[in-house]
Amino acid sequence: MRILAVGAHPDDLDILCAGTLAKYAQRGDQVFMAISTNGECGSSTLPKEEIARIREQEARSAAAIIGAELIWLGYPDEFLYENEATRLRYIDLVRETRPDVIITHDLQHDYHPDHLTTGQLLWNTRVMPAATNIKTKHPRWEKIPDLYFMDTIGGINFPPQEYVDISSTMEIKRKMLAEHRSQIDFMKKQYGMTLVEFMEICSAFRGLQASVRYAECFRRSVTFPANFQKVLP
Repeated sequence: MRILAVGAHPDDLDILCAGTLAKYAQRGDQVFMAISTNGECGSSTLPKEEIARIREQEARSAAAIIGAELIWLGYPDEFLYENEATRLRYIDLVRETRPDVIITHDLQHDYHPDHLTTGQLLWNTRVMPAATNIKTKHPRWEKIPDLYFMDTIGGINFPPQEYVDISSTMEIKRKMLAEHRSQIDFMKKQYGMTLVEFMEICSAFRGLQASVRYAECFRRSVTFPANFQKVLP
């Protein structure tokens, strides 16, 4: 299968679904990790251009751990909006990657506007890559992918429908998240813990719910047309 995971910021996918992406990669699926914004607000000391450059490199290093292809969309951090141009860019993203499954942010329960907009863009454009009369750089992709929403940060307000046991890929997830070195001090100053510590708490909490050591959770978009075959690893 071909998997497209789309996060708003450079570390979102590593926090929320890297264990699942690692399981896809281990079984031979092709994984694409797309990042909506450049993360330029993820520092209290570095200028925008420098932190954006650093965060892109960190995201590429994390994706390389599982052999995923990283697609950097480069929109400004905290200012992602939907308009005709952005909608066309996300349609072309799906056409470029031709996924069977899309994983992205929850469009109803998340706290961050960039997360909400990313999820909304993927939901709004889910059927559009198949439309012949919508022209983008890449040709139409006739398949309508399954769409999954990943957990929210801290699991707040998220209603899980499906769990993935990531106990076997938890160490890979730790290594991917550890690549985001610029966020270690930033996260500690902001929230009093490292990214890895935060992720471990959330993964253990979801694991407790699923009766495993560590887990990630998702909910599926069941709007027409829907595929009810199991596609999560």
